[in-house]
Amino acid sequence: MWDELFRALALVLVIEGLMPFISPHSWRNTVLQASQLPNKVLRSLGLGSMLLGVLLLYVLG
Repeated sequence: MWDELFRALALVLVIEGLMPFISPHSWRNTVLQASQLPNKVLRSLGLGSMLLGVLLLYVLG
């Protein structure tokens, strides 16, 4: 189980690093725009992302 968890974490790090590597300017602008969003909107986006991830794990698992 731990092996799979560490593999999943490694994959997340690879995916998270793609945008700053491929297009640092666009990534920086996106982060600046996201920093201007209200906390409620960021929480809603985070919740939606988590729910989508759980749904995908359920469907694929």
